[in-house]
Amino acid sequence: MMNIPPELLAILRKVERVASLTGAGVSQESGLRTFRDSQDGLWSKYDPTELATPEAFARDPKLVWDWYAWRREAIKGARPNAGHYALVQMESKILDFTLITQNVDGLHRFAGSENIYELHGNINRVRCSICRTFAEVWEEDTEVVPQCKQCGGLLRPDVVWFGEALPQGELEAAARASKASQVFLSIGTSGVVQPAASLARAAQANGAILIEINAEATPLTPQVDYFFQGKSGEVLPELVQAIWGK
Repeated sequence: MMNIPPELLAILRKVERVASLTGAGVSQESGLRTFRDSQDGLWSKYDPTELATPEAFARDPKLVWDWYAWRREAIKGARPNAGHYALVQMESKILDFTLITQNVDGLHRFAGSENIYELHGNINRVRCSICRTFAEVWEEDTEVVPQCKQCGGLLRPDVVWFGEALPQGELEAAARASKASQVFLSIGTSGVVQPAASLARAAQANGAILIEINAEATPLTPQVDYFFQGKSGEVLPELVQAIWGK
């Protein structure tokens, strides 16, 4: 059993505005590799950081498309873990709960989270590389990259690549929710990837209580009000149970 300070439980039982940022650690507990983890088979000879760029897509769109198709297939077998579902419970209990994620796997939506901002996009969607029209279904062809039905441009994953800015609307909304929060949860994230890493500090600067849940200490840890070391799939359900019971 975790040692949860009584004063924190009292705060969480009556808090009205909470923002939560999740990172790769949450997805890892569902069996998904982190972005930089070694690739399997054919893809082991490629550096992910060199495939996930606009330049790589312009140079060899089929290679990049096939790599993301492989990643989507890997994600299809994954399911939300107990941490994902605990966050859904929090959203149902707290008046104003915002979930901000750096993950692109869509598992938070799969679990049932609704008020969510996906800062790095969603690998299960694609968009036109020319006119930016979005699509959640498309015709798969093993020989060519699918084309946009609106303008004929090549479709690409709706994820943020290296060298690209985060979607401005999502980032601004996430920043507003963070600054307005009374409690900010940093879960399974290193706390160093910008601009997402600045959200916790912005929340704290505006008076929010900062809680970190992570398997290991991070650069953010010395600044938080409460640190719970462990897997989010174990810590979050126990926290929810302690606050609201069954």
